[in-house]
Amino acid sequence: MLFAILCYDKPDGLGVRQATRPLHLEYLASAGDRVKLTGPLMGPGEGATPIGSMIVIDAASEAAVQLFANNDPYATAGLFERVEIHPWTRGMGAWGAGS
Repeated sequence: MLFAILCYDKPDGLGVRQATRPLHLEYLASAGDRVKLTGPLMGPGEGATPIGSMIVIDAASEAAVQLFANNDPYATAGLFERVEIHPWTRGMGAWGAGS
C-alpha cells in the first residue's frame, strides 16, 4: 500500500536540513524501490526555501511507515515540527524518469 509522509520543518530549520541532507538521502536510498517519490516542500515566493518534505512510500502498514519516518535522519536531528502519514493512491501523472 502507498503512503504519503508529509513532514513540516520547525521554524529556522534550514541549517539542520542542510547539515543532515546527505544522511537523509542515504536513508531514502537504503529503502530501495519502496520509495516511489520524494522531494522538499517549498515555501512561497521567488527564491523559495524548503519548509518540509514529502515522501511517497510502499509499505505493508502504517506502523511500518511510522517507523520509517521516525528513523529518518531529519527526524532524529529534530528538524520536524509535525509529521503526517496518510494512505495515498496514485491518480494521474508519471512517477518520473522511466515510468
